[in-house]
Amino acid sequence: MSATIHRIGRGAEPSLEPMIALVAADMNLVNAVILDRMQSQIPLIPELAGHLIAGGGKRMRPMLTLASARLLDYSGARHHKLAASVEFIHTATLLHDDVVDGSDMRRGKRTANLIWGNPASVLVGDFLFSRSFELMVEDGSVKVLKILSNASAVIAEGEVNQLTAARRIDLAEERYLDIIGAKTAALFAAACRIAAVVAERPEAEEAALDAYGRNLGIAFQLVDDAIDYVSDAGTMGKDAGDDFREGKMTLPVILAYARGSDDDRAFWKEAVLGRRNGDDDFTHAQGLVRSSRAVDDTLARARHYGQRAIDALGIFPASAAKDAMIEAVEFAVARAY
Repeated sequence: MSATIHRIGRGAEPSLEPMIALVAADMNLVNAVILDRMQSQIPLIPELAGHLIAGGGKRMRPMLTLASARLLDYSGARHHKLAASVEFIHTATLLHDDVVDGSDMRRGKRTANLIWGNPASVLVGDFLFSRSFELMVEDGSVKVLKILSNASAVIAEGEVNQLTAARRIDLAEERYLDIIGAKTAALFAAACRIAAVVAERPEAEEAALDAYGRNLGIAFQLVDDAIDYVSDAGTMGKDAGDDFREGKMTLPVILAYARGSDDDRAFWKEAVLGRRNGDDDFTHAQGLVRSSRAVDDTLARARHYGQRAIDALGIFPASAAKDAMIEAVEFAVARAY
């Protein structure tokens, strides 16, 4: 593999383990809330929801809520339900995304829509969205409700923006960044920010955690989009080349198209329109994104946003929580390599 990601910081290979250990006790309580609130008298709902919720995800977003609360020395319990709310929002969007994209693999398993069908996946996604709002209301903070409800709306806008940008070979990098800022980074930002609200910390600390989450989310998505062209299904937990076959204009394609020869551009136009999406075509696309350094430069941008996330934590004093949150950024940028 020609593209490598170097650790933003220093030393050994970064890991999520420090963050996992930091929030382990809190995460047990969050998982209890998730398990309780995904129940229903309609058996299909917990069956389908549990397929994805228990499907091996890292729980990155709720962990960020919990870690941010630890960073602020918050000693209450409100963040447990709110972290569960964040995970329900994320899970609902995944269920809907897999229907929209026609995906058949998620986290190394068959997708819910492939097993139970699109209607059931959409409706259970709606159920989980509703549960997330119940948890927000139970918290009682209008500010928390505003942050998370706004994030939910922004995510939906980002998904629609991506849908309308699909198979658009002329997509600009700026619009691409708008899309991932909405569909991925908005929930990362909100997950971190609500910890400062429940801890009753100053606006500057709210803004810092928002910036941390937002930049981490952008870096996270940039890496996802890069490894679609350089990784495999075992590493990614989804089929390699899914973005390519769906005609998604991600940054590696935007850069490779801009830098390509006339023949290269002709290939990308056909591929994005769905006329060149076989296995051999994907292999050719992988060669183009490598030879044009599109993957390398996508990962360079990920490192840039990762560093911005780390810099946002500069206002907080040294602590185990801060170290874990910094290493989580480094892990997000270096994962799968």
